Amino acid sequence: MANDTHPTFATRLVTWQRVHGRNDLPWQNTRDAYRIWLSEIMLQQTQVATVLPYYARFLERFPDVTLLASAPDDDVMAHWAGLGYYSRARNLHRAAQQVVSQHGGRFPADVALLADLPGIGRSTAAAIAAFAYDVIAPILDGNVKRVLARHAAVEGYPGVSAVEKKLWLEAESRLPQSSTDMVAYTQGLMDLGATICARSDPACLLCPIADDCAAKTSGRSNEIPASKPSKVVPQRSQRYLLLTHADEILLVKRPAPGIWGALWCLPEIGDDEDAEATAHIRYGASGLGHTEILPPIAHAFTHFRLTLNVAHLVADQIEPRVMQPGAMWIARSELAKAALPKPISRLLTSL
Repeated sequence: MANDTHPTFATRLVTWQRVHGRNDLPWQNTRDAYRIWLSEIMLQQTQVATVLPYYARFLERFPDVTLLASAPDDDVMAHWAGLGYYSRARNLHRAAQQVVSQHGGRFPADVALLADLPGIGRSTAAAIAAFAYDVIAPILDGNVKRVLARHAAVEGYPGVSAVEKKLWLEAESRLPQSSTDMVAYTQGLMDLGATICARSDPACLLCPIADDCAAKTSGRSNEIPASKPSKVVPQRSQRYLLLTHADEILLVKRPAPGIWGALWCLPEIGDDEDAEATAHIRYGASGLGHTEILPPIAHAFTHFRLTLNVAHLVADQIEPRVMQPGAMWIARSELAKAALPKPISRLLTSL
């Protein structure tokens, strides 16, 4: 908890951020809550360098919340495809619709109201409110947890609820008194965790709050916070059907929620299903040649690893009336516009 040195924590961090922090990112130096919100959602579990091109393309297509709210699902997903964690995109779309329908197209300044929107938790809501409206509220993303755990010597893994509760108290105790410092303070916490207070070998000599950091003082900067308990990563496999006809490829829309929910993907086939029979019965394909088994594709999700086993079939003819709901044929030249999972996009691009 707080001690008598903590009132200077915010002052030191704000001073450091204004000189040494990140101040030229495309979502900074703006009070547009829409742009701030979009960046915060994209940056969840994703690095800045990865987000930058997606952010630019997304804003070019959806420059304001009203246009995003009224856009078709497929259009939104196509502009998110490749960024991963696709529930974020679905929640983003729902949140935009709620901002328009419930808040007149303006993001509320109240942290609780922001946190009620889909995909926005307490920390993200506080960040949006701070950057857009100078609201004094604590944030606690992954990087900030590490900074506070070290500075206050909070033991344990931050993902445990009891540890996280202690970190929220620490976050609240360090807030600046003036709202005019909230942008620099909030950004400073993020910058410190991303650039100085790294997971391993933190650059303590460059840290503006190192003088009273409990982990540094005790020589335990590489021990705090505790690492996530290790566990065996489950391995899964799934068979997919790559069915082509002339210059077109068959795609099916994935159900949401679920992996790749609302994206267009190759049809799944069961382990005991015959690829040719499936192509004929489900999708009206005939004149099928020999089934080509493509090299397995490995893809890592957060909680498991998936091996994609793809059977490729070429159809001479297609009976359109047999097509299953949620399936479509797409020309190869149009694939770049479709919302495809990254491994499927790479596979089809390589053909």
